Amino acid sequence: MQNEGQATILVVDDEPEVRNLVAAIIDSLGYKVHTADSGEHALALHERLGVHIDLLVADVVPRGMSGPRLAERLGERQADLKVLYISGYDRAHVAQKYLLDQRANLLSKPFTIAQLADAVNALLMAKPHCRAAV
Repeated sequence: MQNEGQATILVVDDEPEVRNLVAAIIDSLGYKVHTADSGEHALALHERLGVHIDLLVADVVPRGMSGPRLAERLGERQADLKVLYISGYDRAHVAQKYLLDQRANLLSKPFTIAQLADAVNALLMAKPHCRAAV
């Protein structure tokens, strides 16, 4: 599904290979992509760019600030922020350790290109205050 750059997505992962691959896949879908290697870097980037972020794709457990904490901080700046978490841990572990809502959008690593594309497109197509099933 091509969206010709209509949406802006911020990808945050401390593993360069994962971050770059996820960004390349999302870019190939036609979205504008920014990347950061930490929550702190993501906050600084958001501040510096001053752009609306349509979707945050964040590792749950990067170095430093957790993905859920980053989403909370960015959500304070932008109430309509949509979030897709990615993690190598299973949903139960992530929910318990990081107090992540069981309904949160979580894509477990490893995932396929199609799974990532479907999750991103579903979230961006979802109406505000609605949850897309991921």
